Amino acid sequence: MADTDWRNQTAITEFILLGFGNLPDLQILLFLVFLVSYITTMAANTLIVVLLVTDQQLHTPMYFLLGNLSCLETCYTSTILPRMLASLLTGDRTISFSGCFAQLYVFGFLASTECFLLAVMSYDRYLAICKPLHYSTLMNTRFCLQLAAGSWVNGCLAPAVLDLFLSQLIFCGPNEIDNFYCDSIPLIKLSCSDTHLVILMDFILACVFTLPPFLLTLTSYVCIITTILKIPSTTGRQKAFSTCSSHLIVVTVFYGTIMIVYMLPKHETLPELNKVFSLCYTVLTPLINPLIYSLRNREVKAALSKAVRKCGFHKTMQRLRDNHLN
Repeated sequence: MADTDWRNQTAITEFILLGFGNLPDLQILLFLVFLVSYITTMAANTLIVVLLVTDQQLHTPMYFLLGNLSCLETCYTSTILPRMLASLLTGDRTISFSGCFAQLYVFGFLASTECFLLAVMSYDRYLAICKPLHYSTLMNTRFCLQLAAGSWVNGCLAPAVLDLFLSQLIFCGPNEIDNFYCDSIPLIKLSCSDTHLVILMDFILACVFTLPPFLLTLTSYVCIITTILKIPSTTGRQKAFSTCSSHLIVVTVFYGTIMIVYMLPKHETLPELNKVFSLCYTVLTPLINPLIYSLRNREVKAALSKAVRKCGFHKTMQRLRDNHLN
C-alpha cells in the first residue's frame, strides 16, 4: 500500500515534447514547411483513394494495395504532424501522459503495418514482372485480401507488446522527451525503473518487425531488376528500371532510417541526428510515396484525366442549365 501511494505521489501527469525548441528563430519557417508537407500528403493520398474507389479499371490487386498504403499514410501523418504544427505555432509542447502513450501506440501500429505492406507490395510487383503468366493465379483477390489484412493485424502486435512493457515503468521526473513526438527510446530514458528488459524488448521488436520485411522487399526488387535487365527494348528497360529504382530508394530510406533509430547503439551526442532520421520516415516518405507509387502510374494518370474531364463536363452542363434558366 505504501508503495502504491509513493507511485501516485511521484508519477508525472504530462510530458514536454522538446521537438525543435532549440531553434527559436526557425519556428515559423518550420511550421510553414511542415504545414505544406501535411496538406500535400493528405491531398495526394486522399485523391488516390478517391480515384481507386471510383474507377473500376483500378480495381486490381496492385491498386488495392496502393489504396491501403494511401489510407495508412493519411492516418500515419495525422498521428504526428498536427500535434507538431500546434506546438510550433503556439509554443505549447505539453502532452498528457495518456495522450503520449496513445500517440506512441498508434504511430507504432501504423509504422509496423507500413513495413509489412511495403513488403507485400514488392512481392506483388515481383510476381507481376518475374512471373507474369502465373500472376493472376498467384495474386488472386482472396490472397491479396489476406496479405493486406495480415499486414494490418501484424502491425497491431509490436506496439501492443511494447506498450504493455512500458506501462509497467515508473515515471517520476524529469518529463522532457527529446523528440517531436512520443517515441519509445527517449520515453524509456525518463523512467526511474529498471529499463533493461524494456530496452531489450524494444530492440527485439524493431528487428522482428523491420528486418524480415526489408529483406523480403530487397530480395523482390533484386529479382525484379535482374528480370528488367533482360528486356531487349532499351526504352522499356530504362523506364522499368527508373520506376523500380525509385521504389527501392524510397523503401530503403524508410526501412534504413527506422533501423538506424531503433536498432543501432544509442549515443547521447546524436539526438539531433535521430530527429532528422525520424523526419525521414514520419514526414518525407509519406510525402513522396503517392508520387513514387501512384501518381506516376499510367493507369492512375488516365483515371485522373478522366475524372478532371468528367468534372469539367458537369460544370459546363451546369453553366448551360443556369444560362438557360436565366
